[in-house]
Amino acid sequence: MLKFIDNFLNRTTMYRTVLYVLIFFFGSAIVLSIFKLLPYTPIDLIASLFIILVISWITNSLFSRVYDAPTNVESIYITAFILFFIITPAQGGIYSQFFPLALWASIWAMASKFIFAIGKKHIFNPAAIAVVITAFTINYSASWWIGTPNMLPFVLLGGLLIIRKLRRADLAWSFVISSFITMTVFAIFKGSNIPNTLFLTLKDSAFFFFLFIMVTEPLTAPTTKWLRISFGVLVGFLSAPLLHIGSIYSTPELALVLGNLFAYVVSPKEKLFLKLKKRVEIGTDIFDFIFEKERNFSFLPGQFMEWTLKHRDADTRGNRRYFTLASSPTEDEIHLGVKFYPEPSSFKNRLLALPIGGEIIAAQKSGDFVLPHKKEQGLVFIAGGIGITPFRSMIKYLLDNREKRDITLFYSNKTVADIAYKNVFDEAQNKLGIKTVYVVTNQNEMPLNASIKTRPLDAQIIAKEVPDYLNKTFYISGPHGMITAFDDTLQKMGVKESHIKKDFFPGFA
Repeated sequence: MLKFIDNFLNRTTMYRTVLYVLIFFFGSAIVLSIFKLLPYTPIDLIASLFIILVISWITNSLFSRVYDAPTNVESIYITAFILFFIITPAQGGIYSQFFPLALWASIWAMASKFIFAIGKKHIFNPAAIAVVITAFTINYSASWWIGTPNMLPFVLLGGLLIIRKLRRADLAWSFVISSFITMTVFAIFKGSNIPNTLFLTLKDSAFFFFLFIMVTEPLTAPTTKWLRISFGVLVGFLSAPLLHIGSIYSTPELALVLGNLFAYVVSPKEKLFLKLKKRVEIGTDIFDFIFEKERNFSFLPGQFMEWTLKHRDADTRGNRRYFTLASSPTEDEIHLGVKFYPEPSSFKNRLLALPIGGEIIAAQKSGDFVLPHKKEQGLVFIAGGIGITPFRSMIKYLLDNREKRDITLFYSNKTVADIAYKNVFDEAQNKLGIKTVYVVTNQNEMPLNASIKTRPLDAQIIAKEVPDYLNKTFYISGPHGMITAFDDTLQKMGVKESHIKKDFFPGFA
């Protein structure tokens, strides 16, 4: 079952996964309403969602034209669904209370992405800031009606899929632990029953909906592990229901908005508008896209960004992707290495057809898959296919800084023609002593030199080339299946899990 789930998650983008989960929640609510397990009729739910979707779509389209910014269709739908689940639906066809809140919140949710933005990058979770503004301006608040025990099984199931897709368990646990500690402390001071307080929280699906769907949103959360954990602790503390300043009591949406401010301060979100300088084919169906670099843009070798490309008739995978920066911070250009497979997505078709001078948007610099601070630590890099890009970034950085480190790179491909950036790795071997072992799995290939082996990369090769491998830290980058396989291989070889770093970003390229 886990293998089936992972295959499904690996075939979908992060945004598409969240959207599918929200649609699953909606379908579950419809079924529950049919059996009168929710206080709304199916018509109430369908009509309420339709109104929010229409208002959101119109507002986003208007602001997108005014600000000349690309429209991300999944983002509109996701925000609309979130508003639907936290704003009380119309009941019995009576819209007098529902419509003003839905109208005002939907408008502000879409507008906030353009108005509350620095460097054209929005700061707040759109749904959260929208209901905060609504509460303070027209005195209508979110009800979080999804917080019912009947919805809990569905929220848990869908939410855990999102956590698995995003690899944000650290953020989830920090939020839960912080929330429970804060509620326990308040319960002690109030003389409340602690087990009962925690039980009521656990059976409330709004708590988990808030965590899985809103707190984990990558665009408004910190981009590195320890800052994410700090963010989770802060939001968990601030969302405690009894926390207040004067007459203003904390709510989940207010806690998240304050957490978003913290996230921006500790990890500002750049939004770069990059122009294509040239495109070079560096392997079979592998292209190195070289963009002009904006001044003052800095990053760590091995980090990734979200890339948005405006194009009409985007397919179901949308107009956004996550790619690793293949360039070094020392270079004056941005390199993006992309592999093209048969029947590529509309995004990749548009990218390949991008004219010189054409523009792409890069945002949300993220990732902990970077060189360790301890320069004396021995490293082993294992790359599969286009997973070589973070290692190209790291090794080019070391070359430009003439920094020697104990590194062995294993680079596996199907054929010799698939090897990318070989000139960089050969130069590093000559100047820095960084050994590269090329492995091709096509048994019909004739090796060009002794460093190219025509056999699958396995434990035997690793042990032969790196006899003291138990003293090394391993970095693995490539397709998800390959990363999982080598993680298992290394642990069977006796490598500690803490000595294995796996590249991950929440997208599908």
